[in-house]
Amino acid sequence: MAHPPKHIVSAAAIVLNEENKILLLRGPRRGWEMPGGQVEEGESLCSAVIRETKEETGIDIEIIRFCGIFQNVRDSICNTLFLGRPVGGQFRTSDESLEIGYFTIEEALNMVTWKNFRERIEYCITRQEPFLVEFNA
Repeated sequence: MAHPPKHIVSAAAIVLNEENKILLLRGPRRGWEMPGGQVEEGESLCSAVIRETKEETGIDIEIIRFCGIFQNVRDSICNTLFLGRPVGGQFRTSDESLEIGYFTIEEALNMVTWKNFRERIEYCITRQEPFLVEFNA
C-alpha cells in the first residue's frame, strides 16, 4: 500500500495599511518577510493567516481577497497568499519576529531577499486575478 501524501499548506498575508505600506517582520532564519505560516489540521486558510499574523506581529487583520498560490512541486508545499488590512492590535515581537514594521512597497521589495518571497509580494500587489505559480525548488 502506498504511503499517503504529506503535503504542507501555508498561508501568508500581504497586509497593507491606510498609507499603502506593507507589514513585514524580520525573522531569525529568513530575514524580512510577510507574516504567515503552516495551516493546522482542521483550520481554514483564512483562519490560519489571521492567526499567524496575530502570533507573529500582534496585528489583527481582515482578509480583503485571496491572491493565489505558489506551489513547490518537488517538496509538496502549497503557499497560499492573501491580501489583508490591519483592523487592530499592537506590534508585538515573538520568537518568529525579531522586528516588525510598515514599509513602503519599494522599501519592502528591497528588504525581502529570501527565495521567491519578493516575487510573491509583487504578484499579490500587481495582479487582480488569482494566480498559480508552480516551481521545483
